[in-house]
Amino acid sequence: MRVRTWAASSCLLAALSFGVAACGSDSGGSSSSSSSSADTGATTLTIYSSMPLQGDSRPQSQSVVNGEKLALEEAGGKVGNFTIKYVSLDDATAAAGKWEPGATSGNARKAAQDKTTIAYLGEFNSGASAISIPILNEAGILQISPSNTAVGLTRAQGADKGEPDKYYPSGKRTYGRVVPADHIQAAAQVTYQKDSGCTKTYIVNDKEVYGAGLAKQVVASAKAQGLTIAGDDCIDPKAANYRSVATKIESTGADCIFYGGITQNNAVQLWKDLHAAMPTVKLFGPDGVAESAFSTKIGASAEKMTYVTNPTLDPKLYPPAGQEFFKAYQAKYGATPEPYAIYGYEAMKDALLAIQNAGDKGNDRQAVIDAFFQIKNRQSVLGTYSIDENGDTTLSDYGGDRIEDGKLVFDQVIKAKTAS
Repeated sequence: MRVRTWAASSCLLAALSFGVAACGSDSGGSSSSSSSSADTGATTLTIYSSMPLQGDSRPQSQSVVNGEKLALEEAGGKVGNFTIKYVSLDDATAAAGKWEPGATSGNARKAAQDKTTIAYLGEFNSGASAISIPILNEAGILQISPSNTAVGLTRAQGADKGEPDKYYPSGKRTYGRVVPADHIQAAAQVTYQKDSGCTKTYIVNDKEVYGAGLAKQVVASAKAQGLTIAGDDCIDPKAANYRSVATKIESTGADCIFYGGITQNNAVQLWKDLHAAMPTVKLFGPDGVAESAFSTKIGASAEKMTYVTNPTLDPKLYPPAGQEFFKAYQAKYGATPEPYAIYGYEAMKDALLAIQNAGDKGNDRQAVIDAFFQIKNRQSVLGTYSIDENGDTTLSDYGGDRIEDGKLVFDQVIKAKTAS
C-alpha cells in the first residue's frame, strides 16, 4: 500500500517489485532512527499524524485529521500529567497527487528521531504503512492506523511470503488499526455482490499493496462463497483510458466487476470506461473509493450501477457516543465528515487511552505499546471492540453504500461471512 492467484503474471511482478523497492529504501533510512530510549523522559509528548493531504486524497484525509484533533481537544490536550502535542504531516506530494514513498519514509523518520514522540497515527494507505512500520518499529513507537486494511500488515494467514514479520525488524509488534482488515472486507464484498445478483465477477486491481492484496482476498472469498470469477487482472494506474480493459472484460460475459484499489490510481477514468462499454454491468468498489473525490466524478449514469463497501455505517446505527461524534464534528467543522473521520477520532482516542492506562509510565514507549494491545471490550464511538494479539480490531460489520447525486448513501449492513 503481492502474491500469487493473479491471472496475469505482470501484476505479480509489478506488485513484488513495488514492495521490494519500498521496503528496501526504508530499511536503509531507518538506521538513523536509533532514537529510542524506552522512556521519552518528557512531560510533553508528541503524537504525529501522517496522511496524504494533497491531490484527491485531501478531503478524506483532512476529515481524518479533523477527527483526530477533535478527540484530542475533547481531552483538553492532556492525559494525566502529560501534555500532548499534535503534529500533522503530509505523506503526499503535489507531483504524485497521492501518497509517495519518500514523503512517507521522511515522516516516519521525523517521528522516530523526535525523543518526545509517543505515538504515530497513520498511514492512510496500506502501501505507505508497509514503508513506515519498519522505521517506527525499530524506534519502538506505537503506530495506529485509522484506515489500513491490507491483511499482511498484521496477519500471516492470507498474506504474502514474509508478511507480517518483515515489517517488524525489532521482533516486537508496535502497530495496530481500528478498522477491520481486508479478509473481513473481502468477505463483505462477495456477500454484497451475491446479494446484488452477481453470478460472475471480473476482478481488477491497481497493483498497490492494498489493492492487490484485497483482490487476492476477494478471489479467495468468492471461491469460499461460490461466486464465479470470470478473470483476475491488474491495470496501469497511469493509462489514458481503459477501453481495451473493458473490451477484454466484456468478452468474458461477467455481470459484475470488482476494482481493488484507490481513487487516486485513476479509478474515475476506469469507472467511466467500464460503464460506457457495459452499461448494465454492476461495478463494485472497496473503501479505497469511498470518498467524495470518487463519488462526485463518476457521473449520474454510472452511479446507478455502483456499489461500494465501506466500514462506516449509517450514523443511526452507532451507539450514542458515535452519534454524538457526528453532531460534534458537524458543529465544529461545518461539514459532514468523510467516511474515515470517525476512525481518525477513534485512533486518537486509543492512543490517549494507551497513554492513560500506562499510568506513570505514560512517557514510556513500550508501556504505551503494551497498553494499546491490552485494550479489551472498549465501548467506543464505533461500538464495543477489543484489540487482538495482531493489533487488529474485533469489529467486523461493513456497510454497503450506493451513490446518489454524487454522495455516498448507506444501503445496508453487511455481515461478513469469513472463514477466520
